[in-house]
Amino acid sequence: MCNVGGIDRIVRIIAGLFLISLVFFGEQIIGQNVVWGWVGIVPLATGTFKFCPAYKIFGLKTCSAK
Repeated sequence: MCNVGGIDRIVRIIAGLFLISLVFFGEQIIGQNVVWGWVGIVPLATGTFKFCPAYKIFGLKTCSAK
């Protein structure tokens, strides 16, 4: 089952990795950096598995597979 594809997937993975990196490097950038690490897991996971539960609920699909 695929509902996340292409550019959407790449953007999610990059955003997730960026948010997770704030745990290690973000103390001087923004406070509460541990929270951003946990938030970063969501886009990283949805990009990796090509499935977003919110897309399923709203009937959205950016993946070209049938």
